[in-house]
Amino acid sequence: MSSLAVSQAEPVAGSTPGTAQGRPPLRRRIALIPTATLLLGAIYCLLPVAWVVIAATKSGSELFSTFTFRPGTGFADNFHDLSAYRDGVYWEWMGNSALYAVLGALLSTCVSAISGYALATYRFRSRETIFNVLLAGVLMPPVILAIPQYLLLAKADLTDSYLSVLLPQILSPYGVYLARIYAAAAVPADVVEAGRMDGASEWRIFTRIALPMMIPGMVTVFLFQFVAIWNNFLLPYIMLSDDEKFPITLGLFTLLEQGANTPAMYTLVITGAFLAVLPLVALFLVIQRFWSLDLLSGAVKS
Repeated sequence: MSSLAVSQAEPVAGSTPGTAQGRPPLRRRIALIPTATLLLGAIYCLLPVAWVVIAATKSGSELFSTFTFRPGTGFADNFHDLSAYRDGVYWEWMGNSALYAVLGALLSTCVSAISGYALATYRFRSRETIFNVLLAGVLMPPVILAIPQYLLLAKADLTDSYLSVLLPQILSPYGVYLARIYAAAAVPADVVEAGRMDGASEWRIFTRIALPMMIPGMVTVFLFQFVAIWNNFLLPYIMLSDDEKFPITLGLFTLLEQGANTPAMYTLVITGAFLAVLPLVALFLVIQRFWSLDLLSGAVKS
């Protein structure tokens, strides 16, 4: 009788004590919740991208008559028609977007690096006040600043020019904030003081000592600014009237407006949107490789 009781009390092979046979522990089930949430978020974000990629392969007749996620056979014709539209104005829009995004992101990164380094390194009156004003600028929606920026540039007779889109993008409160936080963490005060004791100028200390330490953070600032400028629609919409200066976002908007009266334009809009995403994907892949190399080199140096 006692041996029977002992055998019944022993756990079954392959099961965990305190749990039902074959049922995973409660902690493991709870740990699956974040993974499931991330998967749902990824599906939510990637479904529109998948739709654009597949819809760009469809002809005008296939776009509205076939299954949503069934690839079509008209991508080559769509690409040819898009390139031939108005003698290739689409590629002018792509070139304008590249000019605005690359030059604007570079200038904004330089301004952010200098400003963030100064706010993190130097001690001067009203430093925290200036930083708090920058934080307020981070929280301010861009739509609030668009009209005042237009009025200021109109006074300077700069509207409907490349500068009207570039100049407002140079100063990024969020970029300065990131640069300040990164400079405070990545640039030791002892290194700066050692450079001063060796007789180096402040500019030489910044360019030769501090800036190389800040490069990973500045790459992040460049990425954020590039994406923000590439996807910007409101500022060019307000500033520009000459469609030869349009970025890709505003150019696709004009195509979409024409598509309301000419359904055949929808395929051009979708193909153009697909091609406009490719530079962003390429940039992310290149910068991701840079981040990986930087982390590996930091581990070797440490």
